[in-house]
Amino acid sequence: MKNVMEAVYNQFMDITKKLENHYRDMQDVEFTIEHGKLWMLQTRNGKRTADSAVKIAVQMVNEGLISKEEAVKRVTTKQIDALLHPQFDPAALKKAKVLTSGVNASPGAAIGQIYFDADTVVEMHNEHKQDCIMVRPFTKPDDVHGMLSANGILTSEGGATSHAAVVARQFGVPCVVGASTAVIDMEKKTLTCGDVVLKEGDWISVDGTTGKAYEGKIAVVTPNIEDMPELNTLLTWADEIADLQVWANADYPRDARRARSFGAKGIGLCRTEHMFFETERLPIVQRMILSKDSAGREAACDELLHFQRSDFDGIFESMSGFPVIIRLMDPPLHEFLPSADELKEKILTLKVSSEYDKNVDLSELPELETMLAAVEALHESNPMMGLRGVRLSIHFPEVVKMQVRAIMEAACDNKLRGLDPHPEIMIPLTGTVNELKYIQPQLEEIAKTVMAEKGVEVDYMFGTMIEIPRAAVTAGEIAEVAQFFSFGTNDLTQMTFGYSRDDAERSFLAEYVDKGILTENPFQHLDRKGVGELMRHAIAEGRKTRPDLKVGICGEHGGDPSSIEWCHVIGNNYVSCSPFRVPVARLAAAQAAIDNPRK
Repeated sequence: MKNVMEAVYNQFMDITKKLENHYRDMQDVEFTIEHGKLWMLQTRNGKRTADSAVKIAVQMVNEGLISKEEAVKRVTTKQIDALLHPQFDPAALKKAKVLTSGVNASPGAAIGQIYFDADTVVEMHNEHKQDCIMVRPFTKPDDVHGMLSANGILTSEGGATSHAAVVARQFGVPCVVGASTAVIDMEKKTLTCGDVVLKEGDWISVDGTTGKAYEGKIAVVTPNIEDMPELNTLLTWADEIADLQVWANADYPRDARRARSFGAKGIGLCRTEHMFFETERLPIVQRMILSKDSAGREAACDELLHFQRSDFDGIFESMSGFPVIIRLMDPPLHEFLPSADELKEKILTLKVSSEYDKNVDLSELPELETMLAAVEALHESNPMMGLRGVRLSIHFPEVVKMQVRAIMEAACDNKLRGLDPHPEIMIPLTGTVNELKYIQPQLEEIAKTVMAEKGVEVDYMFGTMIEIPRAAVTAGEIAEVAQFFSFGTNDLTQMTFGYSRDDAERSFLAEYVDKGILTENPFQHLDRKGVGELMRHAIAEGRKTRPDLKVGICGEHGGDPSSIEWCHVIGNNYVSCSPFRVPVARLAAAQAAIDNPRK
């Protein structure tokens, strides 16, 4: 056109520049040229891909057309999310056969050969260098090592806040849960979807963004945030605008390093119990649980001390200069032991085998019977509301005392190496201030002792996790002892609604949303009228007692844009989410500040 009709070309370029400057956005124009005359037919804001949306927003700021605030508002959190996770090649996806679908629990695309138990996944991944998809009806804490080795996860049960979903999001593993049409036979090791029966080693592709699983292998495209300069520029602007900081949930040094690469300004939740499931540590933990007295528990804890200290040392090193909140032991003890049914089966098998074969080795029988007795003694009707959290700390203080020593020794060692650690120790599941008054002084004494032994002072804090409604209601009292609050909104939502998370999402929750009884799943988007108001009350009452009280959120809602907006409105200092959701949360925090200016 420029060569054939230079005058018309120059006129066209002048008009399109005026249109772009007038509308302050990229334009999609229609035009025609008739007998050498230019006719403009239509203009409108142009549609764009996620990648283009970011580039256009940044370029328009650089050209002076829009402000940084406008640029931040023009890019959606869904576009950022889409940019950062592996995706299936669109052309290959069109030819793929859908096996099953469920809840899109952790975004991203993954392919692999299916295996049905954690140990096999680890073996195939480590020894045979296979890409694995872990397939189970549901996952438990002792499956974490397999989940870490898997490319993706598929379960037939569970919802958006089930164990599989929460762990997968934290580690950035694509995950589909609650695929109810999938029949998983753990004995035969088969996955049946309609008329398709897959066995161990067969290939599937899992899309945690859409909640679909496909038969066979689909080509995957993997993005890299370091190759996205415009995105990094946009997120830097977002940090300048936001009032909320974005921290990350991270249990290992590698997660902390990943969180920093995504722009996290701290660790809002380090779950220490995940560290106990490592292969060499679990037998020590079990020995501690089986100990009949405090001396036995202390001996086992002494063995665990250097493991914990090493873990914390690496996290503090990765997060030098930034706060790290470490949650003391939270889950009930039975989670670290085999199930009663599993133990009974092993005991029965050994006894029956010995009747037919006198050479059967029965040396492990007493240990199995001892462990079964312990499992049965620890049985609780509702373990998630039983002996866990601060209750466990008071009942078995040896564990948390060891953890505090490990935390403070690691922090002091970092400080002596010239680094800048900021440990914040969180006591979980507080329901009454008297629990904190009983256990926190004992833990503070350990912190002071370690610093005296090491000859160095470290900036540290003790706080609590607000996940019980009573704690939220009596927050003014709790703030007399706790120096910070962190809302555990998974449990706070569960206890406020009276819903068992997994049971509700598996049975009636989808129906409630479909029939309009609930407008949305409260485990995915924070319930502002109920749970949200408890949070608002807790912050207000807590700051009446302690005006400088630092408040954050570390539940799964910490990565949800709508929930982040509410946290901004009620005065949180930060939100914490899985490392892979940090960029989305950074953008959401800025958008919340623009839409809801703090007075």
